Amino acid sequence: MFFDPETWVAIAFVILMVLFGYLGVFKSAMSALDKRAERIKAELDDATRLKQEAAKVLADYKALSATAEREAADIIANAKSEAERIATEAKAKMEDFVARRTKTAESKIALAEAQALADVRAAAAEAAVQAASTILSQSVKGQVADDLLAKGITEVRQKLN
Repeated sequence: MFFDPETWVAIAFVILMVLFGYLGVFKSAMSALDKRAERIKAELDDATRLKQEAAKVLADYKALSATAEREAADIIANAKSEAERIATEAKAKMEDFVARRTKTAESKIALAEAQALADVRAAAAEAAVQAASTILSQSVKGQVADDLLAKGITEVRQKLN
């Protein structure tokens, strides 16, 4: 049994373990492993905290994005309603403008008709006066003719104008 290599390996292993125990290698290894475990745990905690912060920032950006989309939709809706209102106002103003222009044109036409009628009456009165004066001047003579002529002219002018 003492000549087997496995026995000497086992004895050397036991001596090595006793020596490691005496020198405190186990405590050093354990403290190093504990420190590494703590460092890994701290890194995991930091990673978890960063993940939570990233999720919060993502949620904030999603909320901001949704708010911006709602505001954009509101702006578009307001712009459409404003455009419709302006179009309605422009149509109403155009119709009012056309109505005023039509009324102005109609009143100008009526004024021109009245003026033409007045001109025709004046021309008729003038022709009647000329005809009356010609007829009276040929048939009546003297002061009586002049008085009748003046009186007739004034009456015709009053009636025709």
